[in-house]
Amino acid sequence: MNDRLHGHYLSRTSAADLCAHYEAGATLFSSPGHTLLASGKRSILAPQSGAALADAAASLLRAARRDGEALPVMIGAVPFLADAPAHLFIPEHVLIATGPANLPAATPQAPAARARFPRTIAVVPDQAQYRSAVARAVERIRAGQLEKVVLSRSLTLETEIDVAALLARLGARNAHGYTFAIDLAPDHDGRRTLIGASPELLLSRTGTRVRCHPLAGSIPRSADPHEDQRRAQGLLASQKDLHEHALVADMVAESLRPYCHLVTVPAVPSLIATPTMWHLGSEVTAELNESGMTSLALAMALHPTPAVCGHPAADARSFINDAEGFDRGYFAGLVGWMDADGDGEWAVTLRCADVRAHSATLYAGAGIVAGSDPELEYLETSGKLRTMLRAMGLEAVLEEAA
Repeated sequence: MNDRLHGHYLSRTSAADLCAHYEAGATLFSSPGHTLLASGKRSILAPQSGAALADAAASLLRAARRDGEALPVMIGAVPFLADAPAHLFIPEHVLIATGPANLPAATPQAPAARARFPRTIAVVPDQAQYRSAVARAVERIRAGQLEKVVLSRSLTLETEIDVAALLARLGARNAHGYTFAIDLAPDHDGRRTLIGASPELLLSRTGTRVRCHPLAGSIPRSADPHEDQRRAQGLLASQKDLHEHALVADMVAESLRPYCHLVTVPAVPSLIATPTMWHLGSEVTAELNESGMTSLALAMALHPTPAVCGHPAADARSFINDAEGFDRGYFAGLVGWMDADGDGEWAVTLRCADVRAHSATLYAGAGIVAGSDPELEYLETSGKLRTMLRAMGLEAVLEEAA
């Protein structure tokens, strides 16, 4: 984000204050560097998908600038499927503060869910179906028909969620990640919010500097400190997880090279910790060849990475469509913002929920490679679902839905 944008929009309140002032119908996106709180919708991008999306977004921002908006910002979400329409808009008002919207851990936080034991509407696929899908995927991979595929689960609950309380809880636990609440409703009566706490940066662009931080290879954390460290070190040494991670990091770098130079990938990944998971991560950096390539255009050139889809991408998408049994929607897409100069931040839409007036749908996935075990992959998705369920105060739902 450039200095001029700072000067025009910078809020005198802290990032935590912006999170505390969030209200239903607003939109918030928080990264380790900046927090944006947006209200109203000055312009909504007409339904666009695929290759036309980034050009249409840039055109709408240029039009807003011509109409007198000094430094317009676009914010919103892009779905997993390239041919599905995105939800991107220029808000009427934006406040920006430096730093993440993480409230102090000691801050009192109200329960996010109205009922402690909500009714489970659907688990798709169920435990047996998911294990079977993983086993079939491993067979296809060992036969040379796929190299990797990411298989997900969805959990839908009949419940009423206090989105502001949930956002505060997520922000308190996600200081090093990307916390978001994107208003998806056409009006306040619709009450639909995409909310989450993603650990993964798809891409950021600041001037000519480009940064990506793909994650692949994961294991649930343990409450026992010794066991937790054993799992972390085991992940670092796991050939199965290192192979899965290398697939993703190498593909991100290859996707950047047509548009960038000085593309750098670490020789070995690092451990990334969230409250519920250990991940392998690599910070990929590059320099843009020409400034006309916006952050959204670069992000769309990467999306979907093997971290959320698989490789080869077309074959993986086909397998996902046959095996999962639900529409991912915005899950495993991207969420973030872009300014009129093309700078912006786009996170992968993970650890998220699609919250409506009387229901919430949660999502989690795991990357399947030749060495994958169906039971361990199922447990990995349970660990990832726990991030959102714990923030909602509904962790016991996992046992009920198992």
